[in-house]
Amino acid sequence: VQLQASGGGLVEAGGSLRLSCTASGRTVSRLLLGWFRQAPGKEREFVSSVSRSGRSAAYADAVKGRFTISRDNAKNTVYLQMNTLKPEDTAVYYCSADYTISSDYDRREEKQYTYWGQGTLVTVSS
Repeated sequence: VQLQASGGGLVEAGGSLRLSCTASGRTVSRLLLGWFRQAPGKEREFVSSVSRSGRSAAYADAVKGRFTISRDNAKNTVYLQMNTLKPEDTAVYYCSADYTISSDYDRREEKQYTYWGQGTLVTVSS
């Protein structure tokens, strides 16, 4: 599985961005998909994850109510809609994936993912 993230950029505080991550392979519908981020000088942290069907999702407290994860299995793509952005959201955002045979949707640790994208930079100015 290869993951390609896009959609990052520079935005003012209070603005919105939508990140996309396209996965290769014929079994994308079997993947749990997630987003992590790494701010300068900090460790990578969990942002959100979504079940294979897209019906269930988990969010970090810091983004709950502002970010929405979704997926389109027909397009092999997972999205992260980010609204009401804050300067502290500035980070490189990484998409991640791992196979699951269940309705699992809440995976918050890096070690729970096998596949990673290259990251896309989001910068929020104050």
